[in-house]
Amino acid sequence: MYDEEIKKRRTFAIISHPDAGKTTLTEKFLLYGGAINLAGSVKGKATARHAVSDWMEIEKERGISVTSSVLQFHYDGFCINILDTPGHQDFSEDTYRTLMAADSAVMVIDASKGVEAQTRKLFKVCGMRHIPVFTFINKLDRDANDTFELLDEIEKELGIATCPINWPIGSGKRFKGVYDRKDRQVITFSDTEKGTKEGKSERIDMDDADTLKSHIGEEALEQLQSEIELLDGASAEFDLDAVRAGELSPVFFGSALTNFGVELFLHYFLQMTTEPLGRKSDIGVIDPKENDFSAFVFKIQANMNKAHRDRIAFMRICSGKFTAGMEVKHIQEDKMIRLSQPQQMMAQERHIVDEAYAGDIIGVFDPGIFSIGDTLCSGNDKFCYEGIPTFAPEHFARVRQMDTMKRKQFVKGITQIAQEGAIQIFQEFNTGMEEIIVGVVGVLQFEVLKYRLENEYNVDIKLENLPFEHIRWIENKEDFDVEKIVGTSDMKRIKDMKGNPLLLFVNSWSVGMVLERNEGLQLSEFGRNT
Repeated sequence: MYDEEIKKRRTFAIISHPDAGKTTLTEKFLLYGGAINLAGSVKGKATARHAVSDWMEIEKERGISVTSSVLQFHYDGFCINILDTPGHQDFSEDTYRTLMAADSAVMVIDASKGVEAQTRKLFKVCGMRHIPVFTFINKLDRDANDTFELLDEIEKELGIATCPINWPIGSGKRFKGVYDRKDRQVITFSDTEKGTKEGKSERIDMDDADTLKSHIGEEALEQLQSEIELLDGASAEFDLDAVRAGELSPVFFGSALTNFGVELFLHYFLQMTTEPLGRKSDIGVIDPKENDFSAFVFKIQANMNKAHRDRIAFMRICSGKFTAGMEVKHIQEDKMIRLSQPQQMMAQERHIVDEAYAGDIIGVFDPGIFSIGDTLCSGNDKFCYEGIPTFAPEHFARVRQMDTMKRKQFVKGITQIAQEGAIQIFQEFNTGMEEIIVGVVGVLQFEVLKYRLENEYNVDIKLENLPFEHIRWIENKEDFDVEKIVGTSDMKRIKDMKGNPLLLFVNSWSVGMVLERNEGLQLSEFGRNT
């Protein structure tokens, strides 16, 4: 019914360690899609244009991405949805939720640094979802590690086979271009004007030795020939089924900053990645083309537009067609709602959409009814997509409000930020909202919370760090009087905003001791599906 539109869709997330060049690569994709005319600079002078995907003020100031951005553009007959994720480890929970909405991932690696700590973490998340991972080894315009060693490192560190689709000829000042293995051609490199897609790039057949020598030099050609021979004998064969099963990563080399290899990557990537696939629900796999409209909420963001103080719920359409103003069933609330002001994003720029299809990401106005993980369906369907797990916070702080007269703004602000999933808020077990404890996965989230409360809600807070490092949900809360649980000296009873009891511990061994002292008590460290 909607086959043609759905077939055009490609939805992927970009992941990397901070500073590997992920945001720059995203900008260049948009440049090729004609979505922007001048790519932004992530770092630089105050006058530099900021990257399109970094829209929050704190991101512009610090030059890092702290929230996932959703961007859509058209290229070569495809409709492409890019989910740009934060690279910093303190925001890995946001990245995890974003990967739930993607069909594949592009992993950006710095050619001079190889696999870094955060790359491992993010790759593990991709592995949990079994999604295809495409590797873009970036910054070849700078001196890079040995190419074979880079591939070996990816295979050993991440446990995935690699298959280079192109091969670099030198790096840094000696970077001459890349060899396209499929077409057996060398694509020569010439520095382009930064921020443009124009640049001299020539394709030369590998058999045309004389022309190659004049372009890249005899020494570079001889090295390339010996490396290709070694590569053809040693590297894994390209197997599309293995790629789509998340067992083989196609590897591309290039430089996002100088725009070299980006369009080549885009060309092959669109051939190799899939159209939107079926998604698991509690009634089985939902076919994108045969079912009525369905979607799930994977992100909520407040105050994207300072003038409107709005909340946007981002949803991934999983099946069927969306039309503006349609009525759908909100499964968790068990009621019909109208999806108003449907929008698609170019970071903070947005436009109202009349229709969207499976694979697309749309944002709808949220009057405070949506939660992360909610399912929406039209027609007679009634099912829930798989829940999105809640990460257990690892850092805790008590929040002190500086001006008690601003209590209303404070409660509203901290509640809204918690609903976005960036922080989790708790209360002392026997008290109301007077005493609030914030839990975060990474400490930088505290800084973002303080900044946002001050700038978006005009509320000053003071954070008092707490020594707790371990949190446990009480699975069988109906069987226990929380007040009577025999604890340890470092245990604290708290509750979440829905009234569920939890326990905080300073030491991990205390968890085992509390289980020993309270026979039958069941504690969970993984949080609950939202």
